[in-house]
Amino acid sequence: MPIVSAIYPGTFDPITNAHLDLIQRGLELFDEVIVAIAPNPVKGPTFTTDERVHLVEETLRANKLDKARVESFEGLLVDYVEKKNCKIIIRGLRAVSDFEYEFQMALMNRKLAPDIETIFLMPSESYTFLSSHMVKEVCKLGGDVSELVPDIVNNAMKNKFFGK
Repeated sequence: MPIVSAIYPGTFDPITNAHLDLIQRGLELFDEVIVAIAPNPVKGPTFTTDERVHLVEETLRANKLDKARVESFEGLLVDYVEKKNCKIIIRGLRAVSDFEYEFQMALMNRKLAPDIETIFLMPSESYTFLSSHMVKEVCKLGGDVSELVPDIVNNAMKNKFFGK
């Protein structure tokens, strides 16, 4: 039986516990989850693509998620998904505010590649408010985000923002 892979794309700037929760949920449904990091210079990421890949790799290793791996990609997501011989995209929905954007993106991806499906997963209720942007803002202002991100990410943000 072939391995069924799903691709979980995003900027992951940085990876949060909500992302981690969705990776774990994805692994309950699929044999493998590829965390696909997009450079997304439009968002002006805090961490470089290489730094984000490293943070995700270390997070997966620390959580013993051997069936998940991380890669970076450029260009259209559907082109990357097809290149990986995959048919499934995982996207997270935290709140109703995410739905419109994610719905439009899923429909555009379907228009570009009708054979690729988007699966929406919701994180645990305790993470429905959580976003990378919010975590970075709270950390920059000196707030404690240690319960919201993996330890390696917490340390990396402190180092990035405060040189600690």
